[in-house]
Amino acid sequence: MRIRREDVDHVRERTHIEEVIGEHVTLKAAGIGSMKGLCPFHDEKTPSFNVRPPLGRWHCFGCDEGGDVIAFLQRIDHLTFAEAVERLAAGLGYSLRYEDDDGRGPARREQVGQRQRLVEAHRTAAEYYADQLATSPDALAGRRFLAERGFDRDAAVRFGVGFAPRSGEALLRHLRGRAFTEDELVTSGLAGRGQRGLYDRFRGRLVWPIRDLAGDVVGFGARRLFEDDRIEAKYLNTPDTVLYKKSQVLYGLDLAKREVARLRKVVVVEGYTDVMACHLSGVETAVATCGTAFGADHIRIVRRLIGDDGSNARAEVVFTFDGDAAGQKAALRAFEEDQRFVAQTSIAVARDNMDPCELRQARGDEAVRELVESRQPLVEFAIRSTLATLDLDTAEGRVAGLRAAAPWVARIRDVSLRPEYTRMLAGWLGMEAEPVRRAVAQASRAVRSSGAGPSGGRATGHEDHPEGALPAGLRRPDPRDPVARIEREALECLLQVPDLVPAEDADALGEDAFEVPAYRTVHHAIRAAGGMAVARSLTPSAWAEAVAEAAPDAVRQIVSELTVLPLPADTDEALARYAWSVVLRVAEVEVTRVIGNLHSRVQRLDQAGPEAEEAFADLMAAESYRRALRDRITGG
Repeated sequence: MRIRREDVDHVRERTHIEEVIGEHVTLKAAGIGSMKGLCPFHDEKTPSFNVRPPLGRWHCFGCDEGGDVIAFLQRIDHLTFAEAVERLAAGLGYSLRYEDDDGRGPARREQVGQRQRLVEAHRTAAEYYADQLATSPDALAGRRFLAERGFDRDAAVRFGVGFAPRSGEALLRHLRGRAFTEDELVTSGLAGRGQRGLYDRFRGRLVWPIRDLAGDVVGFGARRLFEDDRIEAKYLNTPDTVLYKKSQVLYGLDLAKREVARLRKVVVVEGYTDVMACHLSGVETAVATCGTAFGADHIRIVRRLIGDDGSNARAEVVFTFDGDAAGQKAALRAFEEDQRFVAQTSIAVARDNMDPCELRQARGDEAVRELVESRQPLVEFAIRSTLATLDLDTAEGRVAGLRAAAPWVARIRDVSLRPEYTRMLAGWLGMEAEPVRRAVAQASRAVRSSGAGPSGGRATGHEDHPEGALPAGLRRPDPRDPVARIEREALECLLQVPDLVPAEDADALGEDAFEVPAYRTVHHAIRAAGGMAVARSLTPSAWAEAVAEAAPDAVRQIVSELTVLPLPADTDEALARYAWSVVLRVAEVEVTRVIGNLHSRVQRLDQAGPEAEEAFADLMAAESYRRALRDRITGG
C-alpha cells in the first residue's frame, strides 16, 4: 500500500521545512532565502548544514546528506517514507489517502503507519495515567509523593505526571478498548508478555511521560511508590523501542527547547523532579537523562539546539550533580565528554548536597536560580575533586595529585587557558610552578602522540567540510576551476530561482553547454524535467523535487547541494541581476566554443566555395550573438 502521490506533494508543499528542522537544529540566516546550522547527523564545530526554505530542501556539506523535509524526518527519527509523510500530514491536519501498489484502489490506513499508531497509543496512555493520578483512590500515594516535594496539581498537569494503577491489566483494558492490538502494545513497550499473557509494564508507580522534540510521547519513566512493588528498582523506564532510545532522549527537552535555543544554554539535572523544580523556579532550560548517563548522543542533541559552533560566546552547558561520591563520579564522566563541546561547560553543586528538587523544597525558587548562577567551570571541579581524594600534606600525595591532575589540564580544549590552570594547579598542590608546567607539557605531548582528540577519540575531519567522492565514477568538480565555478553558479540559479533567470536563453543552452561532466549531467536533468518553461509553472519546492527525480543517482548529491547553496546577493534586486548574468555567462562560454570551432572550419575550407561562405556567415552570426550577450551581461 502507498500514499497517493498528490497527497505526498500536498504535504511537502504545505510543510515549512525550517520549522520542522528548527525543532532539532538552531538555524541562522545565511543570505536571501538560506539558513544554516550544525548538522544533526554528524559531529562538527563549523556549520555545514544548509536549508533553503523556499525550495523545501536541505543539504549538509560535511556528510553529504540531503533532501526534502520528508527525507529529513526519515533520517532524524528513523522513519519509513510513509511514517514521515503521516507525521507531517498529522501536523497539518490533512487526511491522507492510500492506494494499492498498482494504483487501482484505496487502502485502509490501519495497514500503514505503525509509528503513528504507537505514538497514538502512548498519547492515550499518558492521558489515562494523568486521569488516574487526579481521580483514583489508589493514586493517593502518588499525590502525596508530589505534595511532599512541593508540586501541586497544576504542576502535575503541566508536566503530564500520572499514576499507573496497581492492577496488572488496567491500562491494557483501556487501550484494547481503543482498538489497539496486542502486538502494538508489546511493540510500544507499554505492555510486557509473560507466561500468563500480557501485563502492564508500569504498575503502582508515579509516571512521567517522556516526549521527543516534536512533543510526541515516546516513553515513560516510573517511580516506585509501594513497598510491596516486586520490582525493587526505584525508577523503571520504557525499554528501547522503535519510538524510544534512552541514549537519544532528554526528559523536559520538549518544554525547554525554545528557551535553550534562545539563551544558548542548557542545564542538565539528574531526575524528573529536578527538571520540574527547575522549570517551576524559572530555570526553564533544564533537562535530564532517562535512566542512563549523559553521553555522546545527548551531546549531539544539545549542541545542535544551542548552536554550539564557536560563533556564540554565550553558549553554555551547566551540569548539576549531588556533592556526594556518586555525584562527583558523574561530574568526572561529564568532563570526559566535555571536550566534545565548544560551549563553556560548568557545574553547580548545592551546599548540603541537595538536588534542585530538595533545594526548592527547603529554600524556595530563588535558591534554585542561585544554584545555577553559582556554577564553576567543570574542569576546575574535575581537578579539585581528583585532588580531594589524596593526602596533599605528604610529598607522595602531592606527586600523586600532580600525576592525576596534569592530564586533566592537558586536555583543556582552549589552549590559552592551560597556562592559567597550570598555575592554579601548582597552588592547589602547594608545589613550585615549574615542575607542574613540565608535567602538563609532558601530558600534552602524550595526548598528541596518541593521535586522539581531547575527548579520547580520533578527529572525524567533518569540520573541514571535505569534498565527498561522487558515486558512479563521476569526479567532483574542482571548486578552483573558473569554468566549473561559472557553471555551478548558473545551475544554482536554474534550480533555486528559475523565475529570475532569462528563460529563453536558459532553455536554448545545448546539451553540451556545460563542460564539467557532473554539471552537464545535472543540466541534462533540468532539461529532462522540462526546463524553465516547466519550472515557472511549478512551485519552487515542486521544481526542485522534479529535477531531483530526473537526475541519475550519480549526481543526486550534487543536485541536493546546488539547491541549498546560498546565493551571493543581499537584496532581491541584486539577486535578480546575479541570476540573469550567471546564466548569460554560460551562454557566452558556449557560443565562444562554437566560435572557436567555426574559426577552425573556415580556415580549413576553400575560401571561394559556398560552404566556406555559409561557415563564415555562421561565424559572423555567432560573433554578433556573443557581443549581444556581453552587452546584456554588463547592462544588467
